[in-house]
Amino acid sequence: MKPLAQMALDVLQTADGREKTALSHRYAADWRAARKNGNAVEIGTANPPMHPARPSAPELLSPRDVPRRKPGSPDGRIALLHAVAHIELNAVDLHWDIIARFSHIPLPIGFYDDWVSAADDESKHFNLMCDCLEEMGSFYGALPAHAGMWRAAEDTAEDFMGRLAVVPMVLEARGLDVTPGMIKIFKNAKATNAVTALETIYAEEVSHVAYGSKWFNFMCGRENRDPKEVFHALVRKYFHSTLKPPFNEEKRADAGIPPDFYWPLTEDLPTEQAD
Repeated sequence: MKPLAQMALDVLQTADGREKTALSHRYAADWRAARKNGNAVEIGTANPPMHPARPSAPELLSPRDVPRRKPGSPDGRIALLHAVAHIELNAVDLHWDIIARFSHIPLPIGFYDDWVSAADDESKHFNLMCDCLEEMGSFYGALPAHAGMWRAAEDTAEDFMGRLAVVPMVLEARGLDVTPGMIKIFKNAKATNAVTALETIYAEEVSHVAYGSKWFNFMCGRENRDPKEVFHALVRKYFHSTLKPPFNEEKRADAGIPPDFYWPLTEDLPTEQAD
């Protein structure tokens, strides 16, 4: 079996979304089988590209240039699913990227178990969204998408703690806040398959946020630092906005993130930190 960092690099260098996620699934299965059989697994090291390979479509636009569509219409619901598919494809790359980019940091094997599992889930989520789009007569790439999705990865490319703080504990936690509203939209439209897919994503994203919280706290403990203070400092450094309520406090608590982590970050940033 290849070293895990090389597997991660292979996924990052695969452009087509369906092919990327198929490879992700295969490597996750290989990893789980080796771990289950008690085989020695090598993490290795890798030098991942700053930007993963991506398909020629969708066209990537500045957030302000992505067309807004009302979710009450069929076109609006397609646009919403397309946006979620784009988020999930980015998540596949983000989870493999953290393995490859920070493979030089000594970590317990359980860290890699968690992140391979998360990448596998995100691969499933992308395909669920693609299936829903195709059922509605569309496909991933048919609409423009948000070009800023990879910014958190760029900003934290040399800061492992920053990556943990911003990606799972801020961006993925935001998914816990907004997904129930999306599920309601598709329930009202009686789009059964989309509801089932979004409910699957919602249930599994809690564990991804929890992985971030667990390993962030682990690293703070290793360095004898206060997790809340470190989290606030890193989010203010790398996240180019304030956090916006309402928050799904129950699911955030399930994921190990207490309110005093995120509520203070709803306040206005100092001028010099504002973007």
